[in-house]
Amino acid sequence: MGDVQHSGAYQAKAVGREGVVGQVGDGGGLGVLVGYRLKQVQAALRSRIDSVLRPLGLTTPQYACLELLSRTPGASGAELARGAFVSRQTMNVVLRSLQDRDLVTRSSRAAGGRALPLVLTAQGEELCQRAAQRVAEVEELMVSGLSDRQGVTFTGH
Repeated sequence: MGDVQHSGAYQAKAVGREGVVGQVGDGGGLGVLVGYRLKQVQAALRSRIDSVLRPLGLTTPQYACLELLSRTPGASGAELARGAFVSRQTMNVVLRSLQDRDLVTRSSRAAGGRALPLVLTAQGEELCQRAAQRVAEVEELMVSGLSDRQGVTFTGH
């Protein structure tokens, strides 16, 4: 499976199969709370994605920004922030770092309003495609323990 190793994916699967009740030390069984379990899965997924993106010099928010721009060229910083689940201030930092690496460029004129549209450069498109392959491998591994029916229910296809 390319750059993804099964040893790093145990985290997301373990949350669903082995449980974590009692590991927090609260005695209250936070592991039975759906929101808590989802947060654990999200943290495991984020950690694994960070590790496969690191060799490309990307963070998860940077990758999210590239992916969003590949799907919606001309998006504003505010739109990207909402799509990446980060604050506008964080997105400004992300965009600045991507612009410094010539992965993203900002138009000098606004199409409407004040927001200057953002687009990927050719280098940004290429890096986004490489990163997307790595992220897809992590996601495939994450859901590999699901039955076909569960997979369809979870992913919608």
